Amino acid sequence: MQYRKDKKGNELSVLGYGCMRFTRKGSGIDLRKAEQEVMYAIRSGVNYFDTAYIYPGSEAALGEILHKNNCRKDVYIATKLPHYMIKSIEGVEKTFQEELRRLQTDYIDYYLMHMLTDTDTWEKLKHMGILDWIAAKMESGAIRNIGFSYHGHTEMFQQLVDAYDWDFCQIQYNYMDEHSQAGREGLTYAAGKGLPVIIMEPLRGGRLVNLLPKEAKKLFETDPLARTPAELAFRWLYDQPEVTCVLSGMNSMEMIAENVITAEKGTAGHFSKEDAALVEKVKEEIEKTVKVNCTGCGYCMPCPFGVDIPVTFRCYNEMYSETKSGARKEYLQCTAFRKNQSSASQCRQCGKCEQHCPQQIEIRKELKRAVKELETLPYRAARKGIQLFRLW
Repeated sequence: MQYRKDKKGNELSVLGYGCMRFTRKGSGIDLRKAEQEVMYAIRSGVNYFDTAYIYPGSEAALGEILHKNNCRKDVYIATKLPHYMIKSIEGVEKTFQEELRRLQTDYIDYYLMHMLTDTDTWEKLKHMGILDWIAAKMESGAIRNIGFSYHGHTEMFQQLVDAYDWDFCQIQYNYMDEHSQAGREGLTYAAGKGLPVIIMEPLRGGRLVNLLPKEAKKLFETDPLARTPAELAFRWLYDQPEVTCVLSGMNSMEMIAENVITAEKGTAGHFSKEDAALVEKVKEEIEKTVKVNCTGCGYCMPCPFGVDIPVTFRCYNEMYSETKSGARKEYLQCTAFRKNQSSASQCRQCGKCEQHCPQQIEIRKELKRAVKELETLPYRAARKGIQLFRLW
């Protein structure tokens, strides 16, 4: 495993474990499976684990795993303050204490302001008293490093970097977002200020592996160097010295094993001309097919009217990256066959989802477009039949 130093000299594994996508079982997390995967990652040298207050069951699962295996001191925990849900400094303290209980620890190594959107939001937090609160937690050791996570454009990201003496930051970054979100320019700016940069969505929620268009898949199938989609995406990131740690939402042993092998070679300056050429060709094919720039993060959920927004956009994109019939079949299975149906046509245009979307997607407009293509007459008939059968 390769390691890169943070602002204070701590060595972080270049591969970090994103705990948002632990495998779910019933209404909760499959703790036994998650434990096997987390411990395998730790034995393989991964020492940075990222979770958040709003990831259902994630903090508690990670806390239980680390406590059970007596390895809390062997890893760095990163979690996040959902400031958008809190109206007072008392609420901040209450939430933080709940996170400590969930994680079964008395300190957080890396604490983030979750999805800090702009400087106005930071000013509101300052007015609430967040600066004194942070100072007290840092002095007591309850928080070891303070940072923020960000989705948005480069200019605002740079302003937030300059708004406080942060210890680190976290951005969405991958070869498809090189010139969007904070982008390469934001990455370089933060690193130039001495900030370690943690990378999220390196595979665009799995899109750069699982939802590649056919022509992009052919590029990998015929690649004489046998590079995999995940390997290429991670190597592109590791090649940049400004990148400190790359998070991956790993939920299988195979995924961890492949990512660990790539991370063991994760040094800067190793990206070849052949690697770069393949990235450009893959980008060209992806850009031809993407309809909605959704990473499947789920921040838009739950919908008050039951729409499964990430599933809808995944199937909508699959119509153009895979086959229309296959995408419509998957959409039917994922929405109409549920106990509580979750079709996009259930949207009532309330706009709640758009308030939380890190990608700033016009969700309501895109859902309307998706309905036209996914909810054809056969779909509507099948959905009605399912409803009648259940009623009978």
